[in-house]
Amino acid sequence: MQTKTILEQLFPNKLEYHIDNSMIRGSAETNMGNVEIIGTVDSAAMNQLIAMTLANEILAVIEKGEKTPIVFIVDTMGQDSSRADELLCLNRTFAHLASCVDLLRRRGHPNLAIVLGEAVSGGFLSYGLMANQVFAMQSSQVKVMDLNAMSRVTKIPLDKLKSLSQTSAIFAPGVENYYAMGAVDDIWQTLDEHLVENALESQLTHMDDFFTDNRRQVAKDRKGRLLCDEIVQSVLTA
Repeated sequence: MQTKTILEQLFPNKLEYHIDNSMIRGSAETNMGNVEIIGTVDSAAMNQLIAMTLANEILAVIEKGEKTPIVFIVDTMGQDSSRADELLCLNRTFAHLASCVDLLRRRGHPNLAIVLGEAVSGGFLSYGLMANQVFAMQSSQVKVMDLNAMSRVTKIPLDKLKSLSQTSAIFAPGVENYYAMGAVDDIWQTLDEHLVENALESQLTHMDDFFTDNRRQVAKDRKGRLLCDEIVQSVLTA
């Protein structure tokens, strides 16, 4: 489904945006008031330019001091693998972007991320996964890396990874597995104008709840990470 079609279904009242260098910036009107739209489209390869631009846009919204909600649009194939970006310390730039999202949250801005297409690796982690809530389209692709790449990095045979992915969500790509692991709050089957409004209303009512990361417990309840919480507690009490 095209970005334009999705956004028009989510924001039928008033919607303005522009796309430049695989980045989207705009605003929309909801029954909860105005929201700012910031993110990536067209399976963007996250590089220095995109990461710094997104960070600057977030800081500009914070600077206004109006606690305007932000809707992050996520469609990224992951970090740009160019040598230039690596030499410019893209990992540190990603950390800066993540810190800007964290500052936004701490300043009381309701915010959520919507995965429209791909959500891969550092491109997703640096801003989408940092949001108060993450929602994904049923057709979206969420993953750290595909199993072939994972096999090369971990030296675990591909057949073994494929076998593990059938029973363990942490080894398997796919939006359903990330829902099971607590990384995605909900998978949207159909779209309407109330989805974003309901999420923002919930955040405004219980804003303090989003300062506590309960994804370990959520993943345990959804049977996506059965040992994570137990291991963390063992480490903390060791």
